[in-house]
Amino acid sequence: MSGAPLTYEKMNGRSIRINRVPATITAVLLTIVLVYLLNFHQEERPALYGMLRSDNKVNLRKMLIAAVQAAQRGGFEVRDVAHTRELKERSKGKTDEGANDPFTDADARSHCVMKQGLKRFFPRVQIFSEEDKEHCKDAHIFDLDPTVLHETAEVPDVSVSARDVTVWVDPLDATQEFTEELYEYVTTMVCVAVAGRPVIGVIHSPFSGQTAWAWQGNSMSEYLKGLRVQPHSDTDHPVITVSRSHTASAKEVARSAFGDNVSLLTAAGAGYKVLQVVANNATAYLHTSKIKKWDICAGDAILQALGGTMTTLSGEAINYGPNDSPVNTEGLLATLEKHDEYIDKLSKHRSEKTAKSRRR
Repeated sequence: MSGAPLTYEKMNGRSIRINRVPATITAVLLTIVLVYLLNFHQEERPALYGMLRSDNKVNLRKMLIAAVQAAQRGGFEVRDVAHTRELKERSKGKTDEGANDPFTDADARSHCVMKQGLKRFFPRVQIFSEEDKEHCKDAHIFDLDPTVLHETAEVPDVSVSARDVTVWVDPLDATQEFTEELYEYVTTMVCVAVAGRPVIGVIHSPFSGQTAWAWQGNSMSEYLKGLRVQPHSDTDHPVITVSRSHTASAKEVARSAFGDNVSLLTAAGAGYKVLQVVANNATAYLHTSKIKKWDICAGDAILQALGGTMTTLSGEAINYGPNDSPVNTEGLLATLEKHDEYIDKLSKHRSEKTAKSRRR
């Protein structure tokens, strides 16, 4: 009879009635839940794991857009401080060459907007900035705006592992010149390295408003395309750009290695000097002392995108991975072509210098 009791049990002297219909319904419901859970684990779980795995990926197209925006927003902060002339200048100490290493409110504000902006979009990526010791409070944030790239830019959706990506930020290159109002040398820079190789480089000139960017193997800014000209092919009459703040050693090396026909172009800022090579105002950029990687990574990426080369003075590629030192201690040479010929002359110069010192 339907609804008749199935069994009786005694608990604590009381009777508990178990009906057949509720028991059947419960069994059916439990079966449905079990089937759902099994199907979820077989079908939904891989998709869920895929979503989690995608969180560990970085889209390089978005990273390029964010890098360009970060450099431009940092440049806005630099200009704003320049217009107010409230630099709040102080010294970080002396460089190895004995020059003052200044720090201003423009460095701080540019650093905060650039690094915090990038970190907001890419929290899993390791980002190094020249001013990482600076404490940031409320920085101006920005949203991704693809229109910062020109319409014909070839920027595919390419994803790489976040752990392979290192970003180098220079919030204000040529701070000393900034304090002297030599604004043509000032740049803000972002570089994206993948597995230690510079892949995306952005050099923004705040006071001209021009942005040179390149993504190796894909595209570059229209400004960079227009800036690029046919490089010199005559290494017997090179034009070498060297730093105006510590030129003595570089000038001596350039004259000894490249002979009396060498011309020297003194300038400031690693980003600016790389662009002088791109524009054919210099055939090579020479630096003979140590230099930080946030100074050179963006220029390295841009040169490689144009078919050029940046190495240490011994011809070794520079690694921009997170586990290497942020300081390149081996000097650098940057060229658009015939890099090996310049390196050979530098190597010959070092050999002759070593031989002379031994004879003494």
